[in-house]
Amino acid sequence: MSTYITLKKIQIQNANCVAGLTYGFPAVTHFLGYIHALSRKLQQSHQLNLGGCAIICHQHQVHAYQPQGRGDYIFAQTRNPSALRGSKYLGKSSPIVEEGKMHLTVSLVIECKGLITGGEAGINLLLQHLLQLCLTQKLAGGVINTINQVVIESASTDEEEDNLLRKIRRRLLPGFLLLDRSNYLQKHFLKLQATNPEAEMLEAWLDFSALKFQAEAILKKDEGLDEKSKANWKYVPKPESGYLVPITTGFRAISDVYEAGGVTNTRDTQVPFCFVEAAYGIGEWQSPHRLQSIQQALWHYQYKEGWYLCTTNNTTEEQETESKEDNFDFL
Repeated sequence: MSTYITLKKIQIQNANCVAGLTYGFPAVTHFLGYIHALSRKLQQSHQLNLGGCAIICHQHQVHAYQPQGRGDYIFAQTRNPSALRGSKYLGKSSPIVEEGKMHLTVSLVIECKGLITGGEAGINLLLQHLLQLCLTQKLAGGVINTINQVVIESASTDEEEDNLLRKIRRRLLPGFLLLDRSNYLQKHFLKLQATNPEAEMLEAWLDFSALKFQAEAILKKDEGLDEKSKANWKYVPKPESGYLVPITTGFRAISDVYEAGGVTNTRDTQVPFCFVEAAYGIGEWQSPHRLQSIQQALWHYQYKEGWYLCTTNNTTEEQETESKEDNFDFL
């Protein structure tokens, strides 16, 4: 039996919109971290475990503005917190810590593992408990103002699974579903290496994020090309089709794992510690009506040999072996 929890239209205020080198939407790890914290609480109260999570964005507003006469956008900043009594900044303007914030409305479809007891009454009690827990937790550093609806649905046969898929797709419209397309990045990187052995993964990643235009010379018959030749500027398509964007997909270990308490000034001295750096990939925003299976949209944690990644790709053993053999410095 498959059970899914849908948190419909979560309105989040002042969420973090900067993730490593990318900005405009919170990192996938924010959402999986939110689900993980929710799962730990449900384990204690209802013996339920939460698995993968699908991310759907309905609305977003980045706190940025464009100064007059300039092409670049700048994050709108506030002085938080205000100077309190006893503070050294009392009577003065407190300093600005540069941050990127945004308001957004998202829906989450969460895989639920375990038996919900109590029949219809037990489901209603779980819905009330879920709503209370979800509102008290922060998501991507932002405060959750409202949740439109919390729904728990199950399917035990293929026919029920298809009906459930149709219900969830209609519920998520209008919106855009975030999917992992890091396989496009690896494919394009191999193409670049075929023509340029010195090409790096960073160049392949930028090809998906940059808007490129190429000049096409306008030459008359028997006219040579020079600096004064006229040209038409044409858009250079991205390596793959789709609404593709660069995203932060996880972390990569850059040090050994140290024993608990072995590194000073860590947040938690009770667990082992490891230094990491951000790992990047490619994501695609896709309309939910194109979804063929709920499992295709669920983001999961994936850990292997120092890589701590989030992905929607269901890798086989053969694909995992190939990825271990390809020691990419930038993913």
